[in-house]
Amino acid sequence: MYIIIVGGGKVGYYLAKSLIESNHEVLVIEKDPQRVNVLNTELGVSILEGDGSDVTFLEQAGASRANVVIAVTGDDEDNLVVCQIAKHKFNVARTIARLNNPKNRKVFRQLGIDVTVSSTELILSQIEQSIPAHLLVHLMTLRNAGIHVIEVEVPADSPAIGKPLRELGIPADCIFSLVVREGKESIIPSGDTMLQTGDHVLAVASEQGEAALRQIVFGEKVNQP
Repeated sequence: MYIIIVGGGKVGYYLAKSLIESNHEVLVIEKDPQRVNVLNTELGVSILEGDGSDVTFLEQAGASRANVVIAVTGDDEDNLVVCQIAKHKFNVARTIARLNNPKNRKVFRQLGIDVTVSSTELILSQIEQSIPAHLLVHLMTLRNAGIHVIEVEVPADSPAIGKPLRELGIPADCIFSLVVREGKESIIPSGDTMLQTGDHVLAVASEQGEAALRQIVFGEKVNQP
């Protein structure tokens, strides 16, 4: 696979290194001449010095044959422009953008960026996993659909324990797709399935469905509009 990475900072460097080790063809585009010299020395792959948000330069880089373009500069606007050009000018199948400010995610989605990655949100996710009082973790957000894939650990005081799922009032926009019990038994739930302490539930839900899920599993009150 031919992958173009725009931004040769630490994120771009380690990303390129990992992709090279996986035998992908990688090209890194970086503006800073000093950084270009470092990348040439340490990576030993194709490094181009220039502006990855420039159409002419992306054309020179072979964007028309790229399978993936990844923009990981420190500027969200630059990352958006790079992905927009790759998608609409060169018909790149997959565009991935680094988000420095998570608030920009909605704009990126609306403008058709395939995948956005926010280090802030990833760190928050790891924090959520390490705090016993908060046992709901976002695993994935489906682009332009407003749907989240969520993992929930059922606490010992959950009001859902011992009740069949059909009696829990689970809304249509919240689907329990898998229950993992004691880390080894996988259950595809039905209406008769009853949750136990420590169960890990994989759910697919809208934002409203997630609020209902919190109420069902944790007993949290849902604010009414």
